[in-house]
Amino acid sequence: MAADLTLGDILDLRAYERVREEYRREIIALKQRRRVALGPIMTLVFECFETVRFQVQEMARVERIATDDGLQAELDVYNRLLPGPGELSATVFSELTTPEDLRRWLPALVGVERSIGLEVDGGNGAGPLRVRSEPEAAHAASLTRDVITPAVHYLRFPFTAAESEALGGGQATLVADHPAYAARTPLGPATLEELRDDLAGRVRRIPLG
Repeated sequence: MAADLTLGDILDLRAYERVREEYRREIIALKQRRRVALGPIMTLVFECFETVRFQVQEMARVERIATDDGLQAELDVYNRLLPGPGELSATVFSELTTPEDLRRWLPALVGVERSIGLEVDGGNGAGPLRVRSEPEAAHAASLTRDVITPAVHYLRFPFTAAESEALGGGQATLVADHPAYAARTPLGPATLEELRDDLAGRVRRIPLG
């Protein structure tokens, strides 16, 4: 499991400015390995300790948050994006850039937060195992409208022991099977390595100075 971020993991504003350029380069490379396009309009970024720490550091920078209380409030929000034991977590972006696309897709995609899955090879001719998405709890509580969906979703993928073992030794495909949106994307080796680390609880930290 990725341990929660604490105040000790976050640099103050001046210290962060000194390392930000190099840190951003590291995060861009990390997100390239953890980003998966799913069909023409959806992108998933699988979250981990460093992707979440970067979001907190950038939010503190933009909002000029300098107090422990202010930073802790941000940590309380963003720690919910970290994967728990035996699960993956991801942020899903609907890449909609025009008013016409927003009007078309956001009503059509209601329920998409439960229509994404990871197919892993079950082995021994058993066929693929499907790990289905679940909305993050606080995000699920905010989904009060049944006629339109948000453009961003926060998902979890809870794995059984057998599914974790299968991912550790085989291939995987990201799948959307919503009535209005079907897509499949095989995961590349670099992405698989990242996700296997997540499930195994291996946390890779980027030194900040």
